[in-house]
Amino acid sequence: MGSVVHLAKRFFGSLWPLGPSAETRSWVQRQLLVSEYALWSESSKADRRHSAGVAREVVTLLGDDAPREVIAAALLHDIGKNVSGLGTYTRVAATLSAAVAGRETAELWVKGTGVTRRIGLYLKHPELGGDLLAMAGSDPLTVAWAREHHLPSERWTVEQRYAEALDAADND
Repeated sequence: MGSVVHLAKRFFGSLWPLGPSAETRSWVQRQLLVSEYALWSESSKADRRHSAGVAREVVTLLGDDAPREVIAAALLHDIGKNVSGLGTYTRVAATLSAAVAGRETAELWVKGTGVTRRIGLYLKHPELGGDLLAMAGSDPLTVAWAREHHLPSERWTVEQRYAEALDAADND
């Protein structure tokens, strides 16, 4: 039930046309490498707002001494979604498709064309995001969280207290 509420909040939040405030963008820029900020800046307004909220919540949960790479992981965990180029409504279709067909189906869809391929890319956003972050020179923790944030907790490689804070902040 919690994931349904989370998804509903994300959907309705994506309909709000404004991005993060100038103060938030400045804070984010101070947290990220130049290459990471360039990736973050390519995200939709709704995704930037969401990720900044996740990062602020991580700082609240871990305290002001939250490591930069953990804040970067919060800000960039969904960066792979940029690859698909999907908008809000198609993302809803992709999420529902994954619920019905399973995420494994993404492997087949990526080999397709058109919207089917784009849905497959969207469903593979953790792997794609990890690749983008590795190419951007991100810290291994940041890369790992992008790849692992949809995995069950027993498969996380990120230090437990950081992973739990990142997961809690993203799934509030």
